[in-house]
Amino acid sequence: MNPLPRQIDPRKFAQQGIEIAGSVPLSELTRVRELLFSDKGQVEAELAFDIGEQRILHVAGKIKATVENVCQRCLDAVSVDVNCELNLAIQWEDSDLDRLPSHFEPWIVAEGQTDIYQIIEDEILLSLPIVSYHEEECVPHNLFSSGETEAQKLIDAAPSTNPFTALQGLKESLQSVEKLDKS
Repeated sequence: MNPLPRQIDPRKFAQQGIEIAGSVPLSELTRVRELLFSDKGQVEAELAFDIGEQRILHVAGKIKATVENVCQRCLDAVSVDVNCELNLAIQWEDSDLDRLPSHFEPWIVAEGQTDIYQIIEDEILLSLPIVSYHEEECVPHNLFSSGETEAQKLIDAAPSTNPFTALQGLKESLQSVEKLDKS
């Protein structure tokens, strides 16, 4: 797949109904790269710019990639498929957001050229799982625990004292004082 251009004019693309498809190296997406085990691989994107209902300039498309996240069990690489669809309304400023139909997400762009990699990166970040791990057992169960056994050991080792024992002792001493006062 051909490389995706980094700088585009989204308004011009929408007015001309341009469709682009291409790839972006993961190594170019700095915010995504920081979260991954490895920055090897490509992101494939298909984006269609158009003027839609209510004369709203928008871009719709699909983004897909296979990334190597860090497995939270074994801290090794685990492959994660990322597939997301986007439907963005191209906006000039924040004030127009309340008039946007609900099926659009806003994309506020500056005048002229815009870095398309940023929006691709945003969509990937939103699609990545919070925690990644291998589907199969990558670490034997006896090497990790959820902390439940350690907590249970602490509970079992703690001396079992009744919090009402002190109250019972106070009550008995009061009763003995009352008996002395009566006699």
